[in-house]
Amino acid sequence: MPIPENSGIGSRRLIFQAAVHLDDPPLYFRRYFMIEQGMKAPDFTLEDKDGNQVSLSQFLGQKVILYFYPRDNTPGCTAQACGFRDAYDELQGKAVVIGVSKDSAASHQKFAQKYQLPFVLLSDPQRQAIEAYGVWQEKRLYGKTSMGVARTTFLIDEKGVVEKVFQKVKAAENAREILDYLEG
Repeated sequence: MPIPENSGIGSRRLIFQAAVHLDDPPLYFRRYFMIEQGMKAPDFTLEDKDGNQVSLSQFLGQKVILYFYPRDNTPGCTAQACGFRDAYDELQGKAVVIGVSKDSAASHQKFAQKYQLPFVLLSDPQRQAIEAYGVWQEKRLYGKTSMGVARTTFLIDEKGVVEKVFQKVKAAENAREILDYLEG
């Protein structure tokens, strides 16, 4: 059921907050609303590059950099991952880095080995987390419209609340932007 345009952002946010607490929120909410600063980060359990089940809730008590990216081994996604790799030592003790895409665990394994990525990569082929965070969005490229992952990074605090959302990030600068935020 669409929300009336004149209902105001406060109403939409309230309805969305109620929807993300459902086990299976309505498609409307998953597709059109992105998690915002101050909201509880939706928990999920996904397979990592080594075949282990990893839940966001395992990291309560630590800050988490949760970044969603379109695809392994593409120029932008590689630049973003390598940026986090290069900043990894500086991020230690400040935040845990978790990357999420629709790629398979096997693809993540090859990607991580090829670029020596020391952080967690999670496979989300069913778009469980991708849709829960609202990053499955309409994209336009060369006049064609399709659905895909919008490159977005969420900084989640120790209590599991979204501290900051970085939208439409520049892949090569994302890690530095977050590090500057954490140090600032």
